Amino acid sequence: MAKFVFSVPDISCNHCKMRITKALEAAGVQEFDVSVELKKVTAEAQDAASVQAVIEDAGYDATLEA
Repeated sequence: MAKFVFSVPDISCNHCKMRITKALEAAGVQEFDVSVELKKVTAEAQDAASVQAVIEDAGYDATLEA
């Protein structure tokens, strides 16, 4: 498992946080944090692409940070 950090500029409120949280939980991601203040999602997963796809499927643009 690796830790990935995504910039998600459209996170603006707790509703956004809950929507992304539910999507990650449904996808089986167990270790993650969604920060409204930082507009970031940090997640532990096998690969970044799968986490990015879950966030984007929930309706948010996500960019993997270096």
